[in-house]
Amino acid sequence: MTRPLRADALRNKEKLLTVAATAFSEDGVDVPLETIAARAGVGVGTLYRHFPHRNALIEAAYRHEVERLCDAAPELLSSCVPAAEALREWMHAFVHYAGTKKGMADALRSVVGSDTTLLGHTRSQIVAALRVLLSAGAQDGSLRSDADPEDVMRAMGGVWNVGPGPDWEDQVRRLLALLIDGLRYGAPR
Repeated sequence: MTRPLRADALRNKEKLLTVAATAFSEDGVDVPLETIAARAGVGVGTLYRHFPHRNALIEAAYRHEVERLCDAAPELLSSCVPAAEALREWMHAFVHYAGTKKGMADALRSVVGSDTTLLGHTRSQIVAALRVLLSAGAQDGSLRSDADPEDVMRAMGGVWNVGPGPDWEDQVRRLLALLIDGLRYGAPR
């Protein structure tokens, strides 16, 4: 039986995951783990206590990014009215996630390889978050009721086709704004 982490150990782990996602995204898969530990403000021993090898850290950082994205859905619904606005804000968070994942692509490929279990699981999490947002929008009348979360996820996949460059984020946001407009079209409001 494993004991739950102390509050300070949990904070350190969270910092490591956040810093690692950024580092792998910006600096590539070969960024020294010592650099990640230093940027997180912890010793390298702390990093290895939580993540015994580079691949464990890469996978955990990716999972952490997906969890942050998915956890945002119910939080946004509690603070945004109508639900279409929560979806818009969530899609802005998706842009950040997409940028991180795009930057982490090499690192992620080195870990995942042909393991589709991780990617399938995280995709299911994202679709579930979309389902919550779309259902709330259908319920409050701000989004059309016939939107399927799988279809919306496929449409959101268009962000992966936007080429890199200084206006990448603006292009992605415009694509997602078009998608939201389509989801509002035909809504009862």
